[in-house]
Amino acid sequence: MTAASRSAGRSAAGTAGGTAVGGAGAAGASAGASADAAASSGAGAAATELPAGEGARRRGRRPAGEDTRAAIVAAARAEFAARGFDGTTLRGIARVAGVDPRLVHHYFEGKEDVFVAAFDFPARPQDLAAQVLGPGLDGIGERLVRFFFSVWDSPAGRQTILGLVRSAATSEQAASLLRDFVTRALLARVAAALPGDDPELRVTLAASQMIGVAFLRYVVRVEPLASADLEDLVPMLGATVERYLTG
Repeated sequence: MTAASRSAGRSAAGTAGGTAVGGAGAAGASAGASADAAASSGAGAAATELPAGEGARRRGRRPAGEDTRAAIVAAARAEFAARGFDGTTLRGIARVAGVDPRLVHHYFEGKEDVFVAAFDFPARPQDLAAQVLGPGLDGIGERLVRFFFSVWDSPAGRQTILGLVRSAATSEQAASLLRDFVTRALLARVAAALPGDDPELRVTLAASQMIGVAFLRYVVRVEPLASADLEDLVPMLGATVERYLTG
């Protein structure tokens, strides 16, 4: 059996085991395709970084090319669906995609970055750290609220989040995947920056406050919350969130 057929078999197994998760990721497939095309221009450079003859010595490895990033993203989607966020590794993704593991690192900064691409998640953990945590604790409530709702306010972001939430509501596998990513990649970053006792509990309370408002604003569309200007909501909700975070 060739590596390509082994890869196809594993991807098919991941897709069968994670239909709900794959459905949520499909909402952003068109956006991911344009990103794949943009990334392909650097794929040739990635290949030249590998030692001479490396590709020839590794039987079945996919050479760098236009479809390399897309193959990695597809393999990642299957691996995350089959193994969950914690159980997925970059080396495992590379094996399923049939590429050298170094190519995964060429296209992505880490596992969190691969997850964002695989499911078209509308926010990168690195952006959360830079925009919300970077300036310090003073004003962190308003910055976190603005970051959270700016993602929901974008049509593409809202569609992707709603797809993930719907999948999580009907599939324990999808719920576990989303829960692990949000907990490890997003909430843990905020909790690590907080002083005092029980930072994990306080950050989840802050998150529940924002998610509740988002549900009423974007899903149920309760007025006047649904049509309220974000700039009016940020200071009111930000004060509550900051009390949770800083005590």
